[in-house]
Amino acid sequence: MKSLFKSKPKTPVELVRLTRELLIFVDTDSTTKGTKRDEKMAELGKLMRDLKCVLYGNSDSEPLAEACAQLTQEFFKQNTLRLIIICLPKLNLETRKDATQVVANLQRQQVQSRLIASDYLESNKDLMDILISEYENMDLALHYGAMLRECIRHQIIARYVLELEHMKKFFDFIQLPNFDIASDASTTFKELLTRHKSTVADFLTKNYDWFFAEYNGKLLESSNYIIRRQSVKLLGDMLLDRSNSPVMMKYVCSKDNLRILMNLLREQSKNIPLEAFHVFKLFAANQNKPPEIVDILVANRSKLLRFFSEFKIDKEDEQFEADKAQVIKEIVALEPKDRS
Repeated sequence: MKSLFKSKPKTPVELVRLTRELLIFVDTDSTTKGTKRDEKMAELGKLMRDLKCVLYGNSDSEPLAEACAQLTQEFFKQNTLRLIIICLPKLNLETRKDATQVVANLQRQQVQSRLIASDYLESNKDLMDILISEYENMDLALHYGAMLRECIRHQIIARYVLELEHMKKFFDFIQLPNFDIASDASTTFKELLTRHKSTVADFLTKNYDWFFAEYNGKLLESSNYIIRRQSVKLLGDMLLDRSNSPVMMKYVCSKDNLRILMNLLREQSKNIPLEAFHVFKLFAANQNKPPEIVDILVANRSKLLRFFSEFKIDKEDEQFEADKAQVIKEIVALEPKDRS
């Protein structure tokens, strides 16, 4: 008989309201313990699974656009996102995972053709401070990191995170001893520097000196192979992006930058020299090389020509061969510049 009286499924609005009430309980109640608290936490875990089911669907059904819109609208009416972020340390692992997926999905949900998550975050930028600060918390870093990456899909939030003090922290996060957390921070760092072209170009232009001093010293010259490999690849991606042309021209006029790239070319691994080559060729192709750049290239001409004559990659690549031939041509044609 019991199966005949199943409870009516909760609406998206009810799910959010009940979740918010339980999150407030978790956040503010420090006296309830034992069985009652366990029951509340179990109920919260079920609600979080139900929210995820509305947003992602399940094995039986796809998510419904109208239900997703209702849930999203209710979610951002009040501070449910703030409560999830603040309460995450108090949730069990499975509920944390579900909460992370809910927060991530909500950043992409549109209500009447608007990403209302962006409007909410614009008024609550301090939440990014929390997400960033938790990269040093081993239990929470991966959850908060995943949330952060979804939040910086919004250009206005990426611009905030790119602000000086936030961005400086990532140079340290990338070097954390925990491999998974360091890798996650590296992924976020790359996303920040490649997703929103105009914002990134503006950031690099305004912060060129300190940013590349940190980038060179902490990443390209790191003792960690993986950090060097990922960083020289990202450097190439940034400098070869057309929107960063002024930054690229400034970068290839620095003898210190050239010295670092020439050292990377000499590495024993296959991957780092190849990625370094894609940056080095920009120095060679620059038709307005400063005298000190020309002097370095001329002084090392024979070594460079010998290196490039033997420099090969595993598979045939016409573009690579064409680029290499052009670099060799540029180096052969160099003459020391008159400094008078």
